[in-house]
Amino acid sequence: MPRGSGKRKASGGGEAAKRREEEEKEEEEEEEEAAGRLEAALREARRAAAPSVREFRYNKKRVRLVSRGPELREEAKCILYWMSRDQRVQDNWAFLYAQRLALKQDLPLRVCFCLVPKFLGATIRHYGFMLRGLQEVSKECTELNIPFHLLLGYAKDVLPPFVAQQGVGGLVTDFCPLRVPRQWVEDVRERLPEDVPFVQVDAHNIVPCWVTSPKQEYSARTIRGKIHSQLPEFLTEFPPVIRHPHPPSCPAEPIAWDACYSSLQVDRSVAEVEWATPGTSAGLAVLQSFIAERLKSFGSQRNDPNKAALSNLSPWFHFGQVSTQRAILEVQKHRRAHKESVDAFVEEAVVRRELADNFCYYNENYDSLQGAYDWAQTTLKLHAKDKRPFLYELQQLEQATTHDPLWNAAQLQMVREGKMHGFLRMYWAKKILEWTRSPEEALRFAIYLNDRYELDGRDPNGYVGCLWSICGIHDQGWKERDVFGKIRYMNYAGCKRKFDVEQFERRYARRELAH
Repeated sequence: MPRGSGKRKASGGGEAAKRREEEEKEEEEEEEEAAGRLEAALREARRAAAPSVREFRYNKKRVRLVSRGPELREEAKCILYWMSRDQRVQDNWAFLYAQRLALKQDLPLRVCFCLVPKFLGATIRHYGFMLRGLQEVSKECTELNIPFHLLLGYAKDVLPPFVAQQGVGGLVTDFCPLRVPRQWVEDVRERLPEDVPFVQVDAHNIVPCWVTSPKQEYSARTIRGKIHSQLPEFLTEFPPVIRHPHPPSCPAEPIAWDACYSSLQVDRSVAEVEWATPGTSAGLAVLQSFIAERLKSFGSQRNDPNKAALSNLSPWFHFGQVSTQRAILEVQKHRRAHKESVDAFVEEAVVRRELADNFCYYNENYDSLQGAYDWAQTTLKLHAKDKRPFLYELQQLEQATTHDPLWNAAQLQMVREGKMHGFLRMYWAKKILEWTRSPEEALRFAIYLNDRYELDGRDPNGYVGCLWSICGIHDQGWKERDVFGKIRYMNYAGCKRKFDVEQFERRYARRELAH
């Protein structure tokens, strides 16, 4: 399977297309080699940090107790890592903590993932990306003498019996601030045998969410200093997950991946995308191509949807297939050459991402108007009855049949590629506020479309992006106007001043109109 470079492929016919294909093939081969060099360098860097996590000075602030069992039972047969949000082997603080426990107790280590048949409207686009990434995780675990178990069903139903059956002496899981995964953890805690200690590790944020701040932060301005002051402590190299020296008494059941894929009760009409190859290896290849080709222009061109300046890493970050911490460690090596770009990338990938986790963790209404600040709720209510210039139903928005060719093009980019350009996500959501009956309906439509088509849907970043655009979260009040009230306004003319709007519209024209 070729590794996704994070770039869109050329298309067309004739000799020119053939030449382009050959050039792309050469590029792919070069990127494969570069990615291979990166992976070799990462192995060396981890080994230099420590031979294994047992010798590494592990920061316990990354870990918190979910339930306090006694010390590990003498008859414990293994340690179990319940993988959920962070679907990778290396550069994973939760996996490392589980191996640390197992090495200290001379016990085997097992890993499991609970595959639910449906999840918050996720489609085959999302499940396909996730399952193919998990296949890579399973293979890597096997090579490291660590059985990987795919448990079919909800964690509360399948995990406690598995813990009892395998004689698990301690359970480790990763952290997600969203209500459904948090409920999964709570449900398992209630059903777990009392003598099995259960801990959670924030393996997604560089500074653990509960360490950064004990409360909801108002904006990037209020959290930035708190994160940056703690980066020296937490932004460290990872030790390696090593081949586990204590073999399990019995191997994992073989996984019928194709049968799992076929059995999913999900919408298959939203197709998987071609430009993004799932899995950690492919994600690291995208990181490598970003550093080599796009990082230099990230600082100056990231808000131009026609320029190839973005990292395109959000799908791999969302599924935890690539660690944000690893991306920052690698990107920061180029700060002397590209200071503006590196600083901008740290702001987006660390400060803004971790601000989104903070918001979702401390605000239970992270996906509704009730989660907005009082000033925003008041101003939106005052203007709720304002006459809308256009009114669209969800189906018209979904099919990109509005009067606005730029909005349609952005929607089609998301539908086709599973990733809308970051600058256009703001414009796209603000226009939904302008063209629907109420702020509540606008937010509902925006979240539905984002979660259905974006590869990184159902993510704190996505919820906060929609609430920033529609409800002014992490923003301030602006000049008052119809419909928007004091929510920041964006319009077509403003986009035309920033980039060549027509070029983008041509690229994502409706296909039936384009021929």
